[in-house]
Amino acid sequence: MGRDLCDAFAEARQVFSLADELRPGTSAQCFEGPDSLLAETVNTQPCLFAAESAAAAVLEAKGLRADMAAGFSLGEVAAVAYCGGVDLETGFRLVCLRGRLMQEDAEAVPSSMAAVLKLDERTVTSLCSEHGVYPVNFNCPGQISVSGNQEAMAAFSAAVKSAGGRALPLKVRGGFHSPFMERASLRFREELRKISFRPFRIPLYANLTAEPYGNDPAQTLSAQICHPVLWEKTVRAMICAGADTFIELGPGKTLCGLIQKTDPSVRTFCASSAADIELICREVPSC
Repeated sequence: MGRDLCDAFAEARQVFSLADELRPGTSAQCFEGPDSLLAETVNTQPCLFAAESAAAAVLEAKGLRADMAAGFSLGEVAAVAYCGGVDLETGFRLVCLRGRLMQEDAEAVPSSMAAVLKLDERTVTSLCSEHGVYPVNFNCPGQISVSGNQEAMAAFSAAVKSAGGRALPLKVRGGFHSPFMERASLRFREELRKISFRPFRIPLYANLTAEPYGNDPAQTLSAQICHPVLWEKTVRAMICAGADTFIELGPGKTLCGLIQKTDPSVRTFCASSAADIELICREVPSC
């Protein structure tokens, strides 16, 4: 991921160069994998941050600047940097720390995640309560991700099937955005308190509240680790605030799909390759 942008644009190369300077081997992991290495949280987070920030830098150089922003889970750290709350180097250091702390919590208590499909929110939350599982990512209508320990997840998945839904295991190594991550959240907050955040240049919608960040970024960004991601509400709030075009930065089209399922009337674009950038520049007016 990110190789095509790096080959095509100097701005992307500058981002990956900084990542390699701060964390040697980041580019190699992004470009070459393997998937098993990238699945480790301590690697996933800095690599995605680099790929997302590289795409943002290219679009910025092309004159495309967002009116508002949001980031899904670790993407919120990249969004804080994009919005000017911290510089890119500080953001990268923070996401490296975040990944390490969350991996430590994941290893302390074996847990996992699954995406639940075809069931409504009330049914999913009820099943979670019955089986000691946590609803953690409210992605879009008909899709909620959950976290739980391995024993609970097996029983929960069977219950989901009985209720007419599907529980698809996610390729992550921990029960993120749940109480399993409380220690990581507290330790991350300690480090965030040492940072002087700058005023955001545009509104940044928080996973924690589905509202723009307030006056305490450290609290919002740290609490996000052990609380649900309110993505569907976030997307709806941004649309209510005037957003009609969303550009997903970094590899894949997952968020584009979630946004389209939330509101098919808006336009979505992904920005993970030179061809994507060309399309966006052709279809989206610069500002």
